[in-house]
Amino acid sequence: MFNPWKRRDPGTDARHNGPAARRERLAAHLNTKPRRILIGEAPGYQGCHVTGIPFTSERLVMAGVIPRVASGGQRLSSRHRPWSEPSATTVWGTLRLLGIERDTVLWNAFPWHPHRHGVLQSNRTPARAERALGLVVLDALLAAFPAATVFAVGRHAEAALHEAGREAFTLRHPSMGGATAFRRGLEARILAGAAIEPGRRIAALPHLYKPNRI
Repeated sequence: MFNPWKRRDPGTDARHNGPAARRERLAAHLNTKPRRILIGEAPGYQGCHVTGIPFTSERLVMAGVIPRVASGGQRLSSRHRPWSEPSATTVWGTLRLLGIERDTVLWNAFPWHPHRHGVLQSNRTPARAERALGLVVLDALLAAFPAATVFAVGRHAEAALHEAGREAFTLRHPSMGGATAFRRGLEARILAGAAIEPGRRIAALPHLYKPNRI
């Protein structure tokens, strides 16, 4: 496992990007009173591993589209092209389109980046025993924002929240062809407002945008 807020990745981290920089970005991201929290499965090597913010890629940070996070357009990695993560692009594009990017917080049920042995630039699904290690962190994060509505992004996040005794709306994970279902599911919940209780199933409403706008 790779802890992006404690360890440096000498293979891709730019000179000025390391654990301290990632902690600063995460602190800025969490410096709000969110109305909602989106919980994913685990950090990935193209996203949180580099930026320190779940569902957030180097390309998005450099573009200056992440609220409260300034980059000055500086590279975060030494890779020839900035890291870009499809799920991150879908999540932030949807938040911005719905106008909820400033009061939404992103996190992962398993907070550290699980990778194949000896290959930092890889992803794997955390084992159930590993996932249990992250529940105390997940519980602390949710306790810090008790008024926020919680969304589970994908079945792994849903299972972790269930194990933590937390109710949440479940959204399709945007990876593996799930981008449209994710967008429609989140849009339906936002349009429905607070009348729906957490945990209750909701029907997707017709989407109000063209996919190529994100």
